[in-house]
Amino acid sequence: MTERDFDEIAALALKHTGIVLGRHKANMVYGRIARRLRQTGYRNFADYLEYLKDNFRDESTNFINLITTNLTSFYRESHHFDFLRDTVIPELKKKSDKKVRIWSSGCSIGQEAYTIAFTLAEAHMASAFDVKILATDLDSNVVSTGAEGVYPADSLMSVPDDAVEKFFEKNRTGNQVRVKKSIRDLVHFKRLNLLEGWPMKGKFDVIFCRNVVIYFNRETQKTLFNRYADYLPVGGYLIIGHSESLNGLTDRFKSLGNTIYQKIY
Repeated sequence: MTERDFDEIAALALKHTGIVLGRHKANMVYGRIARRLRQTGYRNFADYLEYLKDNFRDESTNFINLITTNLTSFYRESHHFDFLRDTVIPELKKKSDKKVRIWSSGCSIGQEAYTIAFTLAEAHMASAFDVKILATDLDSNVVSTGAEGVYPADSLMSVPDDAVEKFFEKNRTGNQVRVKKSIRDLVHFKRLNLLEGWPMKGKFDVIFCRNVVIYFNRETQKTLFNRYADYLPVGGYLIIGHSESLNGLTDRFKSLGNTIYQKIY
């Protein structure tokens, strides 16, 4: 892979996904695109890039899936779920319309969205309210994995024992477990490119966008955070990753600490 090849890959990634690929990502990009070369039979990156540019509509899903990074776990950054349990859920229980809408944006393989569902189920929200959790990601492969709800057994190390018993299938086979259907039914997985149009009509009570904007430049971050504000009511919550901040990007939120923000207008 030449520098020119990498620059073309980075330009395509930025144009179609908003993801910024710095040169320090060259080895990662090489390893991932090389796998696609072997699958398609192309001998070098230049030939594959010509094919990609001429057939982007057909090849875009494979290309995007290769360059996206998916790192997640159950109860990751657990203080966010403590906030959901201790602050947000008591407020949601006062809603007169009995509707709860939460969006896991950049959901990866679904562990964040399911942890949200676990937290709501622990508070008996699923039985008393109309609960819908939207889980979206750019990568169609991880969206499919999330919808299946099947995970390696060792991924449960961060899940409390009582939650394992409540929310996962007991008839485990091999080294895998599956989220119970009652929880899977609360979460709706969809592929979504955050740079494109959003088909959702209503607003969300809470939006999780954790460890997503770190891959975008500041202009894209500004646009994205203001779009999120449009999808929240005043008083709604936006939760971002531990290394992220809204500082200097939007004034439509106030910080509550621990990368939790509340919409003010």
